[in-house]
Amino acid sequence: MYEPPGHLLTPVDPDVPQRVVRLRELRLGQAPDAEFDAFARELAEAARHLVGTDLPPFAMVNFVTDRQYLGGLYAPEAPGADPADAVELGREVPLDHGYCPHVVVRRKALVLDDVCDYPRFAGNPVVDKLGIRTYVGAPLIDRTGTVLGTICVIDREPRPWGHAGLDLIKERAADLMQVIRRREEPLG
Repeated sequence: MYEPPGHLLTPVDPDVPQRVVRLRELRLGQAPDAEFDAFARELAEAARHLVGTDLPPFAMVNFVTDRQYLGGLYAPEAPGADPADAVELGREVPLDHGYCPHVVVRRKALVLDDVCDYPRFAGNPVVDKLGIRTYVGAPLIDRTGTVLGTICVIDREPRPWGHAGLDLIKERAADLMQVIRRREEPLG
């Protein structure tokens, strides 16, 4: 499929200023969060069981503004793997790396069993730099209607997420929003 000239691989997000304010109010997206790291680890395990792999995939809690900040991160280590082949994921990620900015702007989940099947997504830098081949993510929408970011699962192998993967990621996004809402109650 041909993409016309001027097509933006990273979508324009007019809600960034509102999101920045809301994330500050909630004290999110500025530092690693042990509870979100544990959530990401649980999400990776649930995804592993769903697709039947030996190793869990990568999982993240991602707050998206003018950058992506991984407040929660799970990056598996393959037993016996060569450290030179390890995927290095920092907490800050440029907007053009990955698929979460699309989920934020769309305001709905995105399932890519094999990112290479979609010309718009196959050219993303994470494909070449990290070898990412599959993605499933859902938006984190708070009580004010603000999309704070996403939760997502990525892996180096194509995965058959199907409807079960879509259901899983949406359910887990709702679960995380309950955690965030409980944290907000003492603030208000």
